Amino acid sequence: MSNDAAVITIREVGPTRPFFWLKSGWQDMMTHPGPSLMYGILVTVAGWAIVTLAAPHAELFTSVVTGFVLIAPLIAAGIYELTRQREAGEPASFINSVKSLRRNINSIADYGIVLILAGILWERVAAVMFALSYGGDMGSVKDFVSDIFLSGNYWGVVIAWLVSGAILSSVIFSVTVIGMPMVIDRNADVVTAMITSVRAVFRNLPAMLVWAALIVVLTGLGMALALVGLIVIMPLLGHATWCAYKDLIQ
Repeated sequence: MSNDAAVITIREVGPTRPFFWLKSGWQDMMTHPGPSLMYGILVTVAGWAIVTLAAPHAELFTSVVTGFVLIAPLIAAGIYELTRQREAGEPASFINSVKSLRRNINSIADYGIVLILAGILWERVAAVMFALSYGGDMGSVKDFVSDIFLSGNYWGVVIAWLVSGAILSSVIFSVTVIGMPMVIDRNADVVTAMITSVRAVFRNLPAMLVWAALIVVLTGLGMALALVGLIVIMPLLGHATWCAYKDLIQ
């Protein structure tokens, strides 16, 4: 274990604390709604681009899903920087938050590499599972989803895909939920940030399970609204995650 990570004190909170984080995140977002919503727009536009490119190619379906899992923690870094600037009495704006990320660029890049490698691994595993189980022509994503997920003929591969996705998402959540805000706030190295994040998750497992469930539900709602809902939900979750970080790390 990193020596720096070992000496960081982690607070314990109750399982209902995530609802306080959401409330505080909303108040934080309303302090600078314009810059915050810009990050939500970025996520939505990126999502539309990914879906549009992947729609004719069913083999890219898992990449589309993975893309959303990977994009969020990286774009959220700008949201964390917005709040850090406000708390430090610095001018908080979208442009300033983007520019200020340069001081943490190495750790953010390291996080990006880890997330991309994890995403590639899961996408390849999922692609192999579908290729071995699905004998027909994949065609478009619409046909592929209809055949695999709605026909009832491939429950085994669907369950395996969901389990592998849940494992990947759990790992990404564990290493980023506290780690990414810590990188922005303390300019911590990626190893220290990841170890601290995992420690915080396991020390507050009931609260973190509730928080993960809220993230899944709210993100799913945003995606169900043709991704438009992510314009608000993405920055809300980003600000709330910063509140979680401040609440858990002494």
